[in-house]
Parts: sequence; C-alpha cells; structure tokens
Amino acid sequence: MILALRALGVGDLATAVPALRGLRAAFPAEPLALAAPRWLAPLVDLIGGVDRLLPTDGLGPRAWPGRPPRLAVNLHGRGPQSHRLLAGAGADRMLAFACPRAGYPDGPVWRSDEHEVARWCRMLAWYGVPCDPADLALRRPPGHHSAGLTIIHPGAKAPQRRWPPERFAEVARELGAAGHRVVVTGSAGERGLAADVAGLAGLPERAVLAGRTDMGELAGVVAGARLLISGDTGIGHLATAYGTPSVLLFGPVSPALWGPPPDRPQHVALWHGQLRPGEPWPGELRPGEQGGPAGSGVHPALLAVTVAEVLAAAAAAQRAATADGGRRARQAVAAP
Repeated sequence: MILALRALGVGDLATAVPALRGLRAAFPAEPLALAAPRWLAPLVDLIGGVDRLLPTDGLGPRAWPGRPPRLAVNLHGRGPQSHRLLAGAGADRMLAFACPRAGYPDGPVWRSDEHEVARWCRMLAWYGVPCDPADLALRRPPGHHSAGLTIIHPGAKAPQRRWPPERFAEVARELGAAGHRVVVTGSAGERGLAADVAGLAGLPERAVLAGRTDMGELAGVVAGARLLISGDTGIGHLATAYGTPSVLLFGPVSPALWGPPPDRPQHVALWHGQLRPGEPWPGELRPGEQGGPAGSGVHPALLAVTVAEVLAAAAAAQRAATADGGRRARQAVAAP
C-alpha cells in the first residue's frame, strides 16, 4: 500500500491532485490510501485513483490501521511534525522533503517561493515519480446540479483574507442587474456572512447556499457555474479544476504561490502585491464597511482591490472563457 498524508483543506487537496495522480501512475498495482479529513471524502472521490480515505484531521497523535504501508508520502508539509506522524505508520520507505530535525537529512530542499502545485510535483520528481502540474481537473459529481449560476463566496478561514462583505454585495448587485443568477456560498459557519451579503445585494433568501451543500454538491455547483467571485480560498481551486471563469482576490499571499495557472486567462487573480509590511493602509473604507486597521484586520493588499476592478476582471474572465471554446468541456472529461 502507498500512504499519502494531506490532512488539510479544500485548496490543499486540489493543489495535490497532480502529485496524487503521479503516485497512481508510478505505482499502478499498489492500493493508494490518502490520509485527509473525512469531510473531504466527496472531493477525494472526484480525483480518481485514490482507493481509500483514512480520516485524518490535522497532525495530532493517531494509530494507523492495518498493516504498515510499503511506501509513505508526506504531501502535508516540510516537517518535523508531519514527518514524525507519518513515520508512525511504519512504512518501509518515506518520500518527503529533507528534515534533519525529524531524522530525514536526505531529500529535496523546501522552497518558500514555490507554487503549491509545483512544490509537490518537484518533491516527487526528486524521487523519480513524474507528475504533470497542469493535471488539475476533477470529475464532475454525479447527480443534477443547477447550471449557469454566478457564485459569490465571501468567506475565508483567516480574517485578513476576507474582502469586506459590502463590496461583495455591491459586486453581486451589479452582476444581478446585468442578468446573472447570483448565489452566495459558504460553510455552515459562514451562513450568517452569506446572508448579510445576500441581504445587502437585494438577493432572496433562496440565493443563500451557505451551509446547504456538502463538498460534492458544492463542486457540482462550481462545475456548472457561469462565474465565481471569491477570495483566496478553496473554492477558487475548484473553479480552476472545472474551467469555471473566476475572479480571485488575494491579500497576504501572492497568487504566484497559491493562484490559478497563469496560462488560463479565464481565471483572473487580483493582487496589489506592491504593498510591503509597514506601509500605510490603502485609503479609508467606505462608510458602513467593516474591516480595515480598526476592524477585522483585512490585509491592505486585499483592501486595495476595488469593486470596479472585480467587475472588469469578471467581464475579462468570461470573454476569455468564450474565446477559449472547448477547454472547459475538455477539462470536464479529462479527469481520470
């Protein structure tokens, strides 16, 4: 058995897809098990080639079930904690970044300036396992999902990555006026935020999908969507996987590290990365807006993104998707 560790979130799983497929291709006769959170199971099924999910949430102590794997692969981090956790599975061999503190002096060196997709592909290539960084497509979920929706996703795990809800609402209002069927997505914990955005935008209660979809259902909505507007969070990677036009708003982290592939113009990443730590905040918030230096701690680079920029980027993303023709259809069927 091959055991891969990636006990993180949606975006983390999506960016590890090329590495997981590289492992599948390199060891076709070996069962491939993935240690990841149980709630990601619907997405794991959409990758293809993963034979078993071992529910694993974070790096806390755990007992690995069954016989020791032949090979363990650390797709989680650079160690030492993740190395030590995976070593507890008792594998014959482990593929991982070099981490002398965890007793693994050999292996490729971790680079902090590397895109997350490229990082894991490079690590496996060092061990002779080739991967295709462009192999990001996911299967479409089974069942019926509403098509042609425009998704506004205002939530993000960290406060500094949440664009002000009033601005999301203004974007939603403008797109609705232009004929888009707008919905607002999020987790169950973000339902209040989604309802606030919908209310400010004048959307009906039924437009709030936050807390009403599991990961498989959300993937289905994204796969058939007309457009996604989101911060730097997991749903943006689902848009990349399905070729759905998207506008992603970045703050503390550069899209060069976590953004969509730069050769796919239907995915637009907005980032005012010229801002440096210690520089002043980019202007005052509009009356009634939350966040900023005295509020939620929204990162200054994210606050620098304007509603007008987002609307212009949305139009550009949709034009690029139309001009590209069949790419989205190809992505929908390309996943194993």
